[in-house]
Amino acid sequence: MQALAAIRIGTRGSPLALAQAHEVRQRLLDAHGLTPGAITITVIKTTGDQVLDRPLAEIGGKGLFTKEIEEALLANEIDIAVHSMKDMQTALPDGLMLGATLPREDVRDAFVSLQYPSLDAVPAGSAIGTSSLRRQAQILHTRPDLNVVGFRGNVQTRLKKLQDGVAVATILAVAGLKRLKLEDRITAAIPTEQMLPAVAQGAIGIEIRSDDVAAAKAILPLNDPATALAVAAERAFLARLEGSCRTPIAGLAEVKDGMLSFRGQVLSPDGKISYRAVASNAAHHAAETGTRAADDILAKADPTVIARIHS
Repeated sequence: MQALAAIRIGTRGSPLALAQAHEVRQRLLDAHGLTPGAITITVIKTTGDQVLDRPLAEIGGKGLFTKEIEEALLANEIDIAVHSMKDMQTALPDGLMLGATLPREDVRDAFVSLQYPSLDAVPAGSAIGTSSLRRQAQILHTRPDLNVVGFRGNVQTRLKKLQDGVAVATILAVAGLKRLKLEDRITAAIPTEQMLPAVAQGAIGIEIRSDDVAAAKAILPLNDPATALAVAAERAFLARLEGSCRTPIAGLAEVKDGMLSFRGQVLSPDGKISYRAVASNAAHHAAETGTRAADDILAKADPTVIARIHS
């Protein structure tokens, strides 16, 4: 990339991924006064997009929605990669780095149903659809009387499954629905005290080559320091636990007045076991704070649960 003459964005092709890529594109146009033709968007199909007949937990860990995009970045086929931060591995491939984190959207999960006003109102024995092991565990932790069924596909596909009666409700990210202009489909936003979100939920990350100074300068105006610190704490928590999408882990950091407060949770997949941790510190100690919370959970958790996390 020479002096911002052209910027090539790489992204997944789902409606949500494209909405995020276009948001980054518009922010870059606004920040640098570029003509629209100077920024192109390339759609790259990832493993997570191609395998739709199995739960994510059966396919593998983190990287399902980033690997092919990162390969294109390393091959210099694109200049920047736009990701949902919760899809990114805690340890990035050699030669790549997280260059910027956009201002975070609403972090909460959304209860979506055509029949019931809240998760508490769903009758015992009802089917709740989700592809997230974290959401499955949290639902079963508070409502063991419900039946959680697999719900793969993009947001529109999952909403269609509700209409088809596959389940009476599903849980989606408020941020994704807002970015898709589908806020009206949210039956109720679930308080974080009831359902702690996934690590980095609601945050968009921009990944670049570590040696690409021009790309780093181009995206610098897009970085939101408070979001970057919060996400750093959450990702440090996840990294310490060595968590993947096969492990029900939740975490949320909040930055205010120079201080960072963190809440984390680890559950067994059936929701019967739950461990929580809280920590706070000066915001510039973000990663240290997340790591400390993880150590707290590791110190008190049942060894069999920890063994499952590390398997």
